[in-house]
Amino acid sequence: MTDRPSVLVVDDKENMRHLITRILGDAYQVRTAEDGGRALSLIQTQPFDVVVTDIRMPGADGFEVLKAVKQHAPTTEVILMTAYASVPKAVEAIKEGAYDYLPKPFDPDEASLVVARALERKRLKEQAASLRRELEGIYSFQNIIGRSAPMRALYGLLERASQLDITVLITGETGTGKELVARAIHHDGPRKDRPFIAVNCGALPSELIESELFGHARGAFTGAVETKAGLFEAASGGTIFLDEIGELPLSVQVKLNRTLQDKEVRRVGDAVARRIDARVITATHRDLKAEVTAGRFREDLYYRLNVFPVHLPSLRERREDIPLLAMHFVQKAAKTYRQPVDGLEPDALRALTGYNWPGNVRQLENAIERAVAITTGSRVGPDALPPEVTGGQQGALPADHLVKMPFREAVDLARDRASRDYLIALLREFGGNVTRAAERAGMERESLHRLLKRFGLRSDDFKESP
Repeated sequence: MTDRPSVLVVDDKENMRHLITRILGDAYQVRTAEDGGRALSLIQTQPFDVVVTDIRMPGADGFEVLKAVKQHAPTTEVILMTAYASVPKAVEAIKEGAYDYLPKPFDPDEASLVVARALERKRLKEQAASLRRELEGIYSFQNIIGRSAPMRALYGLLERASQLDITVLITGETGTGKELVARAIHHDGPRKDRPFIAVNCGALPSELIESELFGHARGAFTGAVETKAGLFEAASGGTIFLDEIGELPLSVQVKLNRTLQDKEVRRVGDAVARRIDARVITATHRDLKAEVTAGRFREDLYYRLNVFPVHLPSLRERREDIPLLAMHFVQKAAKTYRQPVDGLEPDALRALTGYNWPGNVRQLENAIERAVAITTGSRVGPDALPPEVTGGQQGALPADHLVKMPFREAVDLARDRASRDYLIALLREFGGNVTRAAERAGMERESLHRLLKRFGLRSDDFKESP
């Protein structure tokens, strides 16, 4: 047995088979076949990573070998060898699935390089297929967790949305999982093998939004040193997800509406219109109807986006799902941090189901992740949960936990807990407004952002729902 990559060399000339075997023999496990018929038999009985075959041979030629390989083992790469006069046939073979061709006579280093590249392509294709299978598992509707009546109704909507190439508007409070749902719709639909481009409209500077979405021509504005395609073009054939669509400036709303109507984009500073084929999914935590009434959102764009509305229930509307979600997050965090935690104490579960969760599923996940990280036993107790969840100020750590750790570690843990409690109180006071919170704390906005990230807090979780 060997773990070296396997290569099958097919040529009716013995000296050519020997030459290639000498070139590849040190790095690969090489088998040879003296004609196409023998090669077809070997392909049926054992796997090969790469097949290197001559085009012109008695009996089955290189094209027949190529066809048999692609039918029996689609991931196996095929390299054609040919005399210069037959190069057009080799190019034709590439169109039918061959990786590349080697014109005879060839340099030994060139042959080694082509085989190495073919193996790398095979590896990347297999890796991509593996990742696709993982994504299909992660984002399939069965893995959007919940058994409550609101979630069962939601699953039916998502199934229909995924099979229709239709514009979807996802609404729901912050933290309800709008991007997860958008990805699920994409990955369960006919465009799943094409790009999924996610854009947070609220995170892009207003002066750059138009350029990011639609692209720009060279010299269109100061700093545009080269032509750049926009995200709509990047999503060609796939899906573009516009999160927090309610944050788009009115000027960009006009261009987006035109893009959706005409199914084409014009880059900033460019008069040429380019056709696009991208499914559009949008999401917002705002009431877009109210935004239209207030003059902050265009009515024509609202109706163009609201073709297939999907509303995500808040966590407090589906409390019966909290235990299921909590256990899922416990298992996930335990695996991440390699903690021997496998469940929740009854009092902890009671606290979780009794809390209103203004930050919804995202806030629940953050709370469980932090609880698992500081739990020393096999089950998460109420003392490990954030004080806002249990309804008490639990700044002190249990004595039985303290005595099991070194002094410095205990002090650091207590400091971290006090710091997190301070940040929670600060964000509550200012409704998630990081700028005002930073002013009160006497620190730079960027420094506060770093602290929030360190302690697993998100300012959005403390903003009031509209």
